[in-house]
Amino acid sequence: MAFNFYVWYRVARDEGAADLAVRGMMARLGCRAGVAGRLLRKRDEPGLWMEVYEGVVDADVFERRLAQALDEFDVEMFLDGPRRTECFIADMPVTAACAAPR
Repeated sequence: MAFNFYVWYRVARDEGAADLAVRGMMARLGCRAGVAGRLLRKRDEPGLWMEVYEGVVDADVFERRLAQALDEFDVEMFLDGPRRTECFIADMPVTAACAAPR
């Protein structure tokens, strides 16, 4: 079984420095946890960011490594409010049985 993590938060200030800190933290986490993350920004609200980590095998180990990387890069200093983390059980993709286009 695999898990997908979605972490969202608001960036309070200095988006350039926040970007460097978050990307550095994500790179370190990727090396330690073996899971490459993606950083997203909401289209109509660029201060709302989301980290996506897919295919996590051991959720408990991943959460510990994520917490460690966050502390090392002091990401919290750039945030306006808490980070919210959601963990979903990864499922098989849905396949569509579509008729051929005419």
